[in-house]
Formats: sequence, structure tokens, C-alpha cells
Amino acid sequence: MSVRRPARILDPGLCLTLRPMAYPVFFEMYRDGIKNTWTVEEVDFSTDTADLQKKMSDAERHLVQRLIAFFATGDSIVANNLVLNLYKHINAPEARMYLSRQLYEEALHVQFYLTLLDTYVPDPDERHRAFAAVENIPSIRKKAEFCMRWLDGLQEIDRLPAGPEGRAARQQFLLNLIAFAACIEGLFFFGAFAYVYFLRSRGLLHGLAAGTNWVFRDESAHMAFAFEVVKTVRREEPELWDASLEASIYAMLDEAIDCETQFAEDLLGYGVVGLSVDSVRQYLEFCADQRLSTLGLRKRYNVKNPFSFMALQDVQEVTNFFERRVSAYQVGITGEVVLDAAF
Repeated sequence: MSVRRPARILDPGLCLTLRPMAYPVFFEMYRDGIKNTWTVEEVDFSTDTADLQKKMSDAERHLVQRLIAFFATGDSIVANNLVLNLYKHINAPEARMYLSRQLYEEALHVQFYLTLLDTYVPDPDERHRAFAAVENIPSIRKKAEFCMRWLDGLQEIDRLPAGPEGRAARQQFLLNLIAFAACIEGLFFFGAFAYVYFLRSRGLLHGLAAGTNWVFRDESAHMAFAFEVVKTVRREEPELWDASLEASIYAMLDEAIDCETQFAEDLLGYGVVGLSVDSVRQYLEFCADQRLSTLGLRKRYNVKNPFSFMALQDVQEVTNFFERRVSAYQVGITGEVVLDAAF
């Protein structure tokens, strides 16, 4: 087992050498993550329960029930992939520092959604059904199966050997990284954020929206880290980035959009005024094009953002949040978030 700095970030071994630092960008991402510290206790759900009981239609309540059923396990799947796959194969201590911070943030998200469930769903039997949604609700099960297939596909690989014999394994690593960043965090989660901000545009569930602001910032940073790892691997091993890999990425995004569209059909099945399955799918395609552009690939869908309520979010919270002092987060934050700016 070598503890010295490998030649490339995916070379097997256990690098313990932070100096000289080969990838300072990951250390800076770790430091930025520390600045973006928040706690679940800062989220005020006091008006949300009244909204659910008195202000929302049955169709809107159904949307929320399905949404929190997905939230119940979504971040746990991402956390497992971090521990079982990414930490094992990304052989740079500064990058592993960031992954440690991300794992903390995933645990924080799980706590946030657990608190959300306890607040919105006081009945223990109903909460149990929410946690069982990955098995019992077809639209959520389909998304979970997508996630688990990519998680399991890399988990079976113990090492990423150098040379031609390791090519397929390293490409599988890239596809896992892109699946979780571009599809799961970048589409499944961003689709969920859109529903939350739609409800807020109606004056509903401000507590959920406030917590989502912080989760959104975290998820945006997670995507930025993953895409930077992809960029690093592509620079160090350009031969991995071939036509077959690109075709797999496009097919992966197509499948993820189909999964999330089925979820939209479920959420909106009772008719929610102001939202349609077609508009949700267009928004997903818009987001997918942003992910493709970040990866240096041509856009596939070429559509505009159909949600005007997303364009009205305050861009300042996205562009400047890394510059804030930690204490600014610990006392709570006002302001909103743009979900389509530069992502």
C-alpha cells in the first residue's frame, strides 16, 4: 500500500500526503463548505402545519406527501455512494476532506427531512409508509432503482487499475459520478426544489422553502465538486472520454428525465393549478442541458426554463453565499435563491 502522492487522482493506493498539494481546488471547496454551515434547528415550521391544514387543496397536499416520501430516503442513497464508492476511489486527501464534509451535509439533510416528516406527518403509521415509499410507491421505486443500479455497479469494483485493463472500471467510475451529480442531485433533487418553490410562490410552506434554500446551496456545491473531479480525470486520462462514454451520459440523462416525469405524473395526478407534467419535464430538460454544458457536451434538449417563479429568485444568495461569515448562517438567512443561474 503506497501512501505517496499518486500520478493521477484515480490511481489505486492510499495517499496521505497533503503537501505538496496536488489539487488545491478541492481543499478550497472543503473550506467553502465549512463557511456554508447551518442547522436544522434554525428552520421555522410554525406556519407550515396551518398551511397544510387550512390553505392547501387535496391535490397540493398529495403533492407534498409524495415529495416528502421521496425526501425521506433520497439523501441517504447519496451518502451511501459517497462512503462505498467515491471515498474509496478518489485518491487525494484534499478531495477526501471535501467528501467528509459532504457526508456531514448529507446527514444534515437527512435530519432536516426527518424533522419535516415529524412535523408534517404526526401519525407514526403514515410516517412508516413514507419511509417505505421506495418499495411501495412505483414512481419513487423507479427513481430508487435508478440510483441503486449506479451505486451497485461501481461497488462491485474494488480497485481501478492503471493501464488498458483498468479502462472499463475507470469509465464506470466516471459514469457513477456523473449519474449522482447530474441526474440524482442535478435532476431528481432540483425537480423537488422546483415544487417547493412553486408552493412558496403561492405563499405556502415557508419553513420548507427556507430549509430548501440551504439544502440547495449544499447540493450545488456537491455538483461543483463532482464535476471538478470529472474535469480532473478527463485532463489526466483523456483517453477515457470517448464516444461510448458520451453516449452513455446522454442515455443516462434521458432515463433520469423519464423517471422524474413519471414522478411528476404521480405528484400532479389530482391536478395542481399552475403546474403541468409537460412544464415539469421541460424544466428537467432545461436543467439537463445545464449539466451537459458543464460537462463540455452539446445540449440535447434546447428548451427554455418554463417556470417564471424560478427566475424571480434572488441571485445574490447563490453568487455570494461563499463570501459570508459562518456566523451569518448560524443566525439564519433571509433572501432567496435562483435555481437556474449558472447551473
